Amino acid sequence: MKTLYTLSEVTELINKGEALLLSGDERILKKLPKGKWIAGTIPYFMSEKGGLLSHNEIQVVKLPAVISDFTIKTYAANELKNIPTDYLSNGFSYIIIPAFSGAHIDFAKDCSTYDGLFDRPLIGWISGFDLADVGKTDAKVINGMTGETTDSKAVVMHLNLPSESYAKLNIINLFKQGDGDTITFKTSGFEMIDCIVNGQEVKFADYITAKKINTQLPLVADYMGEMINVSFQAVDVATGKVNLYAPVFPGIEYRIASPVDDYEKEFSAELTKANIHPLISCNCILNYLYANLEGKKTGHIVGPMTFGEIAYMLLNQTMVYLTIEKK
Repeated sequence: MKTLYTLSEVTELINKGEALLLSGDERILKKLPKGKWIAGTIPYFMSEKGGLLSHNEIQVVKLPAVISDFTIKTYAANELKNIPTDYLSNGFSYIIIPAFSGAHIDFAKDCSTYDGLFDRPLIGWISGFDLADVGKTDAKVINGMTGETTDSKAVVMHLNLPSESYAKLNIINLFKQGDGDTITFKTSGFEMIDCIVNGQEVKFADYITAKKINTQLPLVADYMGEMINVSFQAVDVATGKVNLYAPVFPGIEYRIASPVDDYEKEFSAELTKANIHPLISCNCILNYLYANLEGKKTGHIVGPMTFGEIAYMLLNQTMVYLTIEKK
């Protein structure tokens, strides 16, 4: 199935009135005409060509004709709590948030407190940029209806389905809790100095260094049987700070994940077992990097390789996907 399109091809789709979910390099996305679309910046994709980095192609999800009722809105950080109030009666919502923005941080820390968050499926991702451009650019999202490009707000497309259908949201996470130490935290956040290991308070960076922790493996928490990852961004022994790609929370027990021997093989096995054909999916840039997915395929599953995945809440090193089912 074709998912990567040229600028002229996407422009033609927009001018035909197609409703689209887009991902691509900022420079090419900003050349698109206004229309029924939203987009996030990212140049990394899992595609029909395999995993790749491309600045000249746009990845496209064409919404089926049965999804004709939708609204597009942007939300500043202090407005994110209003997202559930805009859910449609029999639909789902697709959200993109710029990486490292206030909206990203506030959503990650507070989304579980939003009244009605779990009433409809909420799927999406954190936009990013070429890792070679760290410090040179910011992640963006675009509201195609208005042409607004922003590095500070979330963009959401709220979609409604016909009465005989419903949206189903799920995840595939290959990581499980290892059998090592139990790690907890007194506070929530993306940046930690102290932690509690097996009941004893220690400096988190010192613990990671002393134990020679492989930080390509995430912290994993067990949320009532669902494994939720928190990935490491950087460990600075000099300052004692450990930066994470998602927040940790007090009262939650974390363990370092067990290693995944062959990501491509194990992921393919999970896909075969699940037998899914999603409308929307995305995976994590860290899986792309650590599992060396460039040039490799993950079955028929395609989508942006993101700076974070959203299945109601912010996830790391996880594939999220949504299917349309018949009632």
